[in-house]
This record gives sequence, structure tokens and C-alpha cells, in this order.
Amino acid sequence: MSTNSIRRETTVADVAAVAKVSKAQTARALGGYGAVSSDVRSRVLEAAEQLGYRPNMLARSMNTGRSHTIGVVVGDIQNPYFSLAMRAISDTAQPAGYDVLLINTGEDAPAEREAVRVLQDKRVDGFIIAPVLSDDNAHLQAVVDSGRPLVLLDRAVEGLDVDVIATASEQASFEAAQLLLENGHERVAYISTLRTRSNRYEDGFALGSTPVAQRLGGMRRAFKEAGKEFPSSLVRLNAGTDENIRQTVRELLAPPFDATAIMASDSVIALSALEEIANAGLNIPTDLSFVMFDDLPWTRLVTPPLTVVSQPVYELGVAVATALIRRLRGGKAPETTFEAKLINRGSVAAPPTPKP
Repeated sequence: MSTNSIRRETTVADVAAVAKVSKAQTARALGGYGAVSSDVRSRVLEAAEQLGYRPNMLARSMNTGRSHTIGVVVGDIQNPYFSLAMRAISDTAQPAGYDVLLINTGEDAPAEREAVRVLQDKRVDGFIIAPVLSDDNAHLQAVVDSGRPLVLLDRAVEGLDVDVIATASEQASFEAAQLLLENGHERVAYISTLRTRSNRYEDGFALGSTPVAQRLGGMRRAFKEAGKEFPSSLVRLNAGTDENIRQTVRELLAPPFDATAIMASDSVIALSALEEIANAGLNIPTDLSFVMFDDLPWTRLVTPPLTVVSQPVYELGVAVATALIRRLRGGKAPETTFEAKLINRGSVAAPPTPKP
């Protein structure tokens, strides 16, 4: 093979040339040590991203004492949302010179606290966490106090001053509920895996800065604008297992709840719910309308194709990894905004006429 065909690795000198600063300033900005101005750091980081710069990890670890690893903590890696986000995080972190350590918590607060402790012991340089809803977030504050960068994925924690990368879903949820109302549905159920102290949702129930709070807020707004009472009794939380989801669906479809439409908060819930609906001998959308969050390929292949609230999950994962890497290099996280989008397909129709 000709030596001319071998791609030369981008060096610090290459980045310095594009950023138009000295090699010494570039090395300090990329390594996160020493003093450089915010303007120089910004130019260096932009040049490094443009050139696809990959640092010499052995040399850097000797200079800085860093592990060049990122710790990621998520609630349910079985959920394709987190699987795809994790793929994007890895795709972004590895070219930047960081390995990724993943811990799954099963949406359990004690497991999350233990995961953070383990990753701290492994000396990860920074954290990406999709936090469990909990009253005790001291472990997250401890990460911040340690000086290690922390970026939250998908969910914010009130009182914690860190970067949060999430998708705004209030408007898309409003549009989904509005679509159901326009088709004559007032008995609209919502099923979520969100862990809370109670399975039943009531008016004024505190859900923190979570996607579920946004979604229910959007649904409530649609009902209010339509002059209809929001069916709080049809909201179910803590739907963590297949059997629990099935039981929840059976309950919601039976008196006194009599749901005519179901909104599933993710694909894990949707799959179990759809199977239970089929087992009950019901057809979508003639017997029951159905909407789910996340636009996975299979949602377009089933009959009928499902109406979904689509989220840019891969792009979200890239953004959260980019934010953390910027923080690790001493820069600011780039401002990013993501909006969910309603895609109306074939799973919403008018509810069946009640039998006399």
C-alpha cells in the first residue's frame, strides 16, 4: 500500500493552524489545563470539531491525570429511546477521545445513587445522567461539587444548576390530544413508566421537570381549550413491567374507565399495550384509537401505521455528548433546542358508537 494512501491523523498543530492561535494555546484549550481566553478556547474547540481531531490518549493521560472516560446512567436500556441515545453518545464521544461506561438503573433511585458512586470510584471525567424522579438528589449535587461536569439527558432536576438536553414535547402532546378530541375522544388514557410514589395521577400531582409533566400539560391545555374536563383518572404511572402494562390496559378499557383512546409514553409500553389490545379482540382504530411517543421503524410497518409523537433521539444523544465534551474541555455547551413532532398516520379515528 502506498504511504500516500494512509490517512494522516489530525494533530494539535493542524488545529492550531485552523484556529489561528499558537500550538501551546491550542494544547491548553484541548487538554483543559492552563489559562486561555474564552475566545481562543471557542476557536480551538470549533476547529477541533471541524477537523475531527482525536487526541493522543496516552500522552494526555500522563499530562492531565484524567481517565478519558464518560459515565452514562440511564433508566432502561431496553427502551429503544435510551438505546438510540446511547449509540449517539458513543458515536460522538469516541472520535473525541473518550470511552463510555454505561450503567442501567431500572428507573430505581437507590440503583442510580450506587451507579454514580461506582462511576466516581472509576474516576470518570464527566457524567451524562437521565435521572430518576426522586426527592433525594444529593448524589447529583455531589457530582457537581466535585468539579466533574454533569449533563442531564431527557429530564431536569429542580435546583440543580447543570446543562439539560431534552426534547420539548408540550406542543406536540397538545396537538395529539387535540387530534383525539377532534375525532370525538374524551376518554383518553395516558400510560407512563415514570416512577412515582403513587400509580394514580391526581390534579396537582408533582412530576418535576420531566417529559411526562410536559406531555400531561399539553394534554390538559387541549382539553381546556376544547371546554372539556381532563380525564385525570385515566393517567397511569409506574407501568414498569409487561404484566403491569397489560393489567393497566385491561383496567382502562373496562368500566368505569371505558377509555376510547390510549397514549403510550414509549415503545416498550406500546408493544405490550398493543398485544393486550389484540388479545382482547379489539381493532385499531375502529374499536380504539392509539398514539405513542417515538417514531420507530416498526410503527410504520404495522397495520394500520401508528400515529406517533416523534422525537429526534439520535440528534439528542449527539447534543448531550457534545455538551459534556465541551464542558470537559473548558468551554460552554452549545445552545440546542429540540421539538417533538406529531405525525398523524392511521391509528386515530372516531370512537365506536356505544351499544344501546
